[in-house]
Amino acid sequence: MVKKSQVKKQEDKKFHQELISQMLTLATTGFGLVAALAWNQTIQDFVKAFIEPRIPGSGLLSRLIYAILITGLAVFITYQLSRLASHFGARK
Repeated sequence: MVKKSQVKKQEDKKFHQELISQMLTLATTGFGLVAALAWNQTIQDFVKAFIEPRIPGSGLLSRLIYAILITGLAVFITYQLSRLASHFGARK
């Protein structure tokens, strides 16, 4: 028969593992947001510096190019991370 103290230790260990997992998720998400904002500004500056001067009056076209670049980058990164998670057998 399992003693109450052993059950308590197992529950405490599981709680701490879950707490650390949640903290890791929150930290990763926070850094991901910061990185996304940095890329957002970088791509906007790229479009302003290289697209708008070559195509005057291209406000809508510039935004479209920006949206396509962001979408492509998001799809590529998500696909690569999914492949990596699959390779290591990570659960979804």
